[in-house]
Amino acid sequence: MARYVGRENVRKRLEPLEGEQGTTSYAGGVARIALPGETIVVRPPFGLAHEQEYDRVRLAPVLEALGGDHIVAALLVRLGGYAVGVFEGERLVASKVGSRFVKNRHKKGGSSANRFRRRREEQARALIEEAAEVAVRVLEPWRDRVEFVALGGDRAAIRDVLAAKPQLGWLAERQLPRFFDVPEPRQRELERLPYDLYSAELTTEPTPTR
Repeated sequence: MARYVGRENVRKRLEPLEGEQGTTSYAGGVARIALPGETIVVRPPFGLAHEQEYDRVRLAPVLEALGGDHIVAALLVRLGGYAVGVFEGERLVASKVGSRFVKNRHKKGGSSANRFRRRREEQARALIEEAAEVAVRVLEPWRDRVEFVALGGDRAAIRDVLAAKPQLGWLAERQLPRFFDVPEPRQRELERLPYDLYSAELTTEPTPTR
């Protein structure tokens, strides 16, 4: 089963294996390290361009990919709050967070439920519009430098924010494959995000016997 592991922990796991008996295959953005007894599959978060096969454990390409720093824009949105930021490597260099009250869903029927629903929709729309405006203001100055975009929070809310402003269309074009499921888009979540941004997808499985 795949799991996400911080890049420093992945490095510590892999480095002692350099030159050991086994094979290493680089293809499709993945490093596949086949050892006696187990195979380790590593997918770096920002891609892995190297493609080659080795009859020993050769780790330089994957370790180089894991060690690289990037400029990443982040947009985290849930109904109730948003967080927008830019990271240079693991350092947060620009950010803005905000919150707006959005009522929870109404469980009863009747006219009161309809009024409640309309009020909730108004509150949600106001939050989406505010988050979109802030995202444009914070991220537009970085547009030419940002390499990747991290989206997270609630998928529907993110879709609504991106659709609210045409100027945000470039975010989806540079979106990382991973969607970041943060519980609350707050400053502390934004500041913790680099660990997840630079975590690699790691899978271990038994090495087939011949």
